[in-house]
Amino acid sequence: MSALIYLASQSPRRSQLLDQLGVRHTLLLPNVAGDAPEDAEAIEAALPGEAPANYVERVTALKLDAAVLRQARRGLPAAPILCADTTVTMGATLYGKPADAQDARRILAELSGRTHRVLTAIALQAGEQRRAALSVSHVTFAELSPEQIAAYVDTGEPLGKAGAYGIQGRAAALITHLSGSYSGIMGLPLYETAQLLRAAGFAL
Repeated sequence: MSALIYLASQSPRRSQLLDQLGVRHTLLLPNVAGDAPEDAEAIEAALPGEAPANYVERVTALKLDAAVLRQARRGLPAAPILCADTTVTMGATLYGKPADAQDARRILAELSGRTHRVLTAIALQAGEQRRAALSVSHVTFAELSPEQIAAYVDTGEPLGKAGAYGIQGRAAALITHLSGSYSGIMGLPLYETAQLLRAAGFAL
């Protein structure tokens, strides 16, 4: 097992993936009781005309900036901080987390029968050094009927997930092809994460 790191993410999948690497970690989350409020939605707002890769890398850097300040403000022991952000994109269109079930149905209808990209950026702050990486994967959905889309959305799985689906869940039955990093599509590319941790002195 490695030394402890902070994971600044509310995603249970990212925590599970770090467990898979054998990395001991504790969560460093915003807006806990007694803490100064943070505006996560403002951090995730896209800039006009922003390229998807630039967007996901910029948001990850901003999340890490906020986490570094959070650690200092709470007087927590020094340890590396890991942040990540995932977005789904087709062309120049960004598909973040759906606002509601209707929005999830719209997103899935647009992804149906087409190939999209999943971009996951990661960043690690260890002392004064910051390292970052970007994982790019491609996912192809089968042609989905309105009934298939409605049935999947009714499971509740699409809510809270970029692109309105979770590849590790029931959506796997709707996907005909993928290339790239399966763990990156889940939200934390393990190869790139291991590289950053090794570069920071972790023995994995």
